[in-house]
Amino acid sequence: GETLGWVGTSMGVGFLLAPLLGGVVYEKAGYYAVYYMAFALIAIDIILRLALVEKKIAVQWTEPERSCDDPIIQPRDSSGSVTLDTGDEEKRMAADLSARRPDLSATNGHATRRASRLPPVLTLLTSRRLLTALWGCVVQGSLMTAFDSVVPLFVQDTFGWNSTGAGLIFLAVTIPSFISPFLGYLSDTYGPRWLTVFGFLFAIPFWILLRLVTHDTLSQKVLFCALLALIGVGLAFVLPPLMAEITYAVEAKERERPGRFGKTGAYASAYGLFIAAFATGTLIGPVWSGYVRDDAGWGTMSWTLGLFSFAGAVPCALWTGGNLYGRKSEEVIEDSGGDKEMRVAASTINDPEVAIPENTRSLEKTRPEESAPARAQDDSADEIKQTRK
Repeated sequence: GETLGWVGTSMGVGFLLAPLLGGVVYEKAGYYAVYYMAFALIAIDIILRLALVEKKIAVQWTEPERSCDDPIIQPRDSSGSVTLDTGDEEKRMAADLSARRPDLSATNGHATRRASRLPPVLTLLTSRRLLTALWGCVVQGSLMTAFDSVVPLFVQDTFGWNSTGAGLIFLAVTIPSFISPFLGYLSDTYGPRWLTVFGFLFAIPFWILLRLVTHDTLSQKVLFCALLALIGVGLAFVLPPLMAEITYAVEAKERERPGRFGKTGAYASAYGLFIAAFATGTLIGPVWSGYVRDDAGWGTMSWTLGLFSFAGAVPCALWTGGNLYGRKSEEVIEDSGGDKEMRVAASTINDPEVAIPENTRSLEKTRPEESAPARAQDDSADEIKQTRK
């Protein structure tokens, strides 16, 4: 979450800083200079991508190579006998434990085989958590870019500002995005659900209050900048938790049936869906705000965007981080060996996003029934003792 917070900061700064730079460069250097700047940024991006060293390539240079002729020295105890390394001992114990446990995939092998033939993208789209995160990204991208088509024209008509002033006003929305790494840390600590919901709901009144900015006075300009900054704070609360939630959703699907996505996993597919969802939002936002402002006015545009923010908050409250109404408990269940116990954190026992083994559910249901014969046997033993006396 914290790492993705830095990613969210860069995305927010990029989307909201573009109008600022475009307005200033257009005012000072003319029309074509804006495109020269864009081509220069693309060239820098290409150079940085070529200079990037992927992890699988870096491992070849960072891991020391050991020759086959090098002797393997095992630690010895005081008596001179060879002792096993702690790591090897832990691996051996883990292997023994996994060998004793039943193959949970055998209980629903047909479904596992069927799911493994599906492309990762289709499998991911069956997750309500991921769909909710993608919907939140659509809403957040729409709200973030809704300013692009209306704010420059609004400040020109209302305040008489030129392209430089129209670009500088975006600083009010951009600056709050620098708290995204801290919000990512909070997402790791407390979960993404309520941070996302808070961000959407926090921005709603300020979207609606934009309708109060109607004429050219100093107080109106200050009010406009303050409202934009507060909306920026709300938007900053949304993106880092949603990006982290995409990772959590992929991990939940992997835990449901380990190995279903193969050796490489499905993170690239999941974030490909994220990019598609966010791009959809960047298409909806400017079109929505532009059409509504032209047809119904600035005030109607502001409250409809506030309503759209509420539409993003409701699904995130219900399904971000798992089903909101999932039963939270913790059960202690004996495994098949009978001499081990494992704790199943059943915070989502009723949530299909987190798979709980079927033998776990059956043991949970049968445990109260097994205690009745045991109590009857104890009562019979007590009666026999009393009869003998």
